[in-house]
Amino acid sequence: MSTAKNRITLAEGAAAGILRQTSVSHIGLTVPDVPSSEAFYARVLGLVSQGVLPDGGVRMGWGVGHHVLDLIPGESGLAHFGFEVRDEDGLRGIRERLLAAGHSVADLEESFIDYPLGAPSGLVAVTPDGTPVHFHSPVYRQGENAADPGRRPIKFQHTTIGTNDLEPLVDFFVSTIGFRISDQLADGRFCWLRSDHDHHTLAIVNVNTRGVLDHYSYDLAEWEDFKSWCDRLTELDVQVQWGPGRHGPGNNLFVFFDDPAGNHIELSAEMEKFYDDHVTYVPRRWQPVPSSVNLWGGQLPRWRKTSETI
Repeated sequence: MSTAKNRITLAEGAAAGILRQTSVSHIGLTVPDVPSSEAFYARVLGLVSQGVLPDGGVRMGWGVGHHVLDLIPGESGLAHFGFEVRDEDGLRGIRERLLAAGHSVADLEESFIDYPLGAPSGLVAVTPDGTPVHFHSPVYRQGENAADPGRRPIKFQHTTIGTNDLEPLVDFFVSTIGFRISDQLADGRFCWLRSDHDHHTLAIVNVNTRGVLDHYSYDLAEWEDFKSWCDRLTELDVQVQWGPGRHGPGNNLFVFFDDPAGNHIELSAEMEKFYDDHVTYVPRRWQPVPSSVNLWGGQLPRWRKTSETI
């Protein structure tokens, strides 16, 4: 890491960019009231129950295919998050790099993975903040990418993790796991990472608390869908918390709302694409001001701060 004039450049290690066909897969949230949260996700996002978890939680997804969401009884928090690895020898490489870096690795329980694409495999590691992260082989996703975008998102799009120490988390996912840095805020307090063509499948932000979920995002098809969704949220008595707007990093459109446990949910569309097999990219450093994270005027929600203003 280098600094100059109160600016920070986050480093990429040798493994950066090894993963190019790895996407976000699923997330586990602890929530105080599982039935209330289950009803919310069914009513608002069209998720359906795929089974009861041993601890009294519920697993949810879209019709036939791999699950998207685990709702687990407890205080509001992040239980785990996961990625689907389609890179050739990707899981083997992740395991080897984790072990070489001194991290513990366990096999992912088969109950987390679906079978129609053949015998599954997966692993679990723990981030520097202490959160379990799953990596697994390709799974069956018939329930995704065929939605009516006015009634249900197309897919789970990315996860953003909150921390109080950004650099170790970035180093873990970039230098060991194999993600790449797409963008960062120049003060080093926000970083966007990619593992496929999307600008980011994972982002990390300093919120002065470790091991928490900042927000997670579902993908819509296009700009025209946002009007339908804002109207739909109003009809469902779900308050829009931020947006619509357009992020600088990623250039994606967004609107935010909260679930009953207070988790911030983003609907996103038109994410910038990266093609690392054709072009050499240099990570960009955005000014840490409101207009970088919202190009349409710079307004911020109550939970988002930047270190500088304009």
